[in-house]
Amino acid sequence: MKNPFPGMNPYLQERWGDFHTRFTVAMSDALNQLLPGDLEARIVESITVDFADERRTIYPDVSVFEAESALSAPVGVSSSVAVAEPLLVTLRDDPRTERHIEILDSTGGGRVVTGIELLSPANKSSQGRKTYRKKQAEFIAARVNLVEIDLIRGGGFVLALPERKLPRKRRAPHWIVVRRANHPDEAAIYPVSLREPLPNIRVPLRPSDSDLVLQLQPLLDECYERGRYRMNYEQPPDPPLAAEDDAWADQLLREQRLRP
Repeated sequence: MKNPFPGMNPYLQERWGDFHTRFTVAMSDALNQLLPGDLEARIVESITVDFADERRTIYPDVSVFEAESALSAPVGVSSSVAVAEPLLVTLRDDPRTERHIEILDSTGGGRVVTGIELLSPANKSSQGRKTYRKKQAEFIAARVNLVEIDLIRGGGFVLALPERKLPRKRRAPHWIVVRRANHPDEAAIYPVSLREPLPNIRVPLRPSDSDLVLQLQPLLDECYERGRYRMNYEQPPDPPLAAEDDAWADQLLREQRLRP
């Protein structure tokens, strides 16, 4: 089935884990077809773990997790001794794998040139914003270009510019922000409407390179078809749309006979 929306499909947030992975891979593949021969796009995985005192992001070489708690299979206890069975409770959330794209300069020892973040609901949650802002600040401090794609409705504002800088006359449900390392006092912003295709955006590289143009809408549509997403379009999306967008989406879905 083809994406019934001209741009961002608001129902995809319900399948964000799967879609985020597909879309990240699709962007990385598209970039590698466009990049100069000495640059390469790579997907970087990190694991976010909630400890008692803070949330930490870990970048492992190899991730190993035991399927069951060690307490569920005690060792070294004599079978002739009666042991009370405890109640086991979870003290932290399960580790969560996050992915982003880094463009690396192979001639500069693998130096990171540009970071591309496709935001997730966790990045915009009250706990996740602190961790995400730390990573964001590290990119900027290291003079790495930063591209942030926020297609998530709801949650707190976390993009790499003050929210007051967003133009009031161009308010939109989604935003894309580009911060260039060689222009640290500027930010390029792309308002993203539900009613229009995702924009073709400029991806900055090294100062000596021309920008790449990344066409987002064809990638989203391809991921939607490959993902074989079967959405219940008879129900409103979660989270709900603003009133005007909801009325527009209702008419669009009725015209395509996806809603009675």
